[in-house]
Amino acid sequence: MTTLDTARLAEGLREQTAGFARAVTGGDPDAWVPTCPEWRLRELAGHIGHAHRWAAELVREAAPVPIADPATDDPGPRDTWARWLRDGAEEVIGAVQEAPADARVWSLMGPTPPVFWLRRMLGDTVIHHYDAAATTGAAFDVADDLAADVISEGMGLLAVPAAAEFKPELAELRGRGETIVLRPDSGQDWMITRTPDGIRCDRGGGDGDVVVSGSVTELMLVFTRRVPPRNVTGDRALLDHWLAHTAF
Repeated sequence: MTTLDTARLAEGLREQTAGFARAVTGGDPDAWVPTCPEWRLRELAGHIGHAHRWAAELVREAAPVPIADPATDDPGPRDTWARWLRDGAEEVIGAVQEAPADARVWSLMGPTPPVFWLRRMLGDTVIHHYDAAATTGAAFDVADDLAADVISEGMGLLAVPAAAEFKPELAELRGRGETIVLRPDSGQDWMITRTPDGIRCDRGGGDGDVVVSGSVTELMLVFTRRVPPRNVTGDRALLDHWLAHTAF
């Protein structure tokens, strides 16, 4: 499922939650988030804190748990945010670490080991850490192995057939073998292939119809539509179509 073990995912979630907390507490709670234009900073903080707690409950219950209305994502007074956010991260880490070795929990991909939700919360936190930093001017940093896993995890989710039921636009990404390559400065490429049955995502593979190059962090931000691609060779329209249909 991931090249990162549970210990590294937990360490990464702690790192990124701490960075997110520093970023959100350094700005105006009512400031609009430019990369999530429907949210104010306090709603972004609430989303992360409640998402961690929701994932922890889902793992503990080993069954689907209703997702709360985003309007209820109130993080409380700003001077309590940092502790509240860290506590939420510890909840999901603890739930995953305490789950039986053979446990399976609900996910869009079907029954899955609980570590799926630790990885999912890490990916969500990394990207929203960037959103918070872009709003308040705080520093943003993520280790290369974590940024790479955010890309791999996101591609895996997009390739799940059930994802198109959740996000119908993904059905528009079926194709006839067109390929999009993300090429980091070091390490293996990611290759996305548009097949008649859906998206296939692989590591390695060589040149594609369009290639996007950059640092692994930059590619992560391009892939999640946080920054525009700078270094593109090949069929730019193919890349633009992909980005337009993978927005969340």
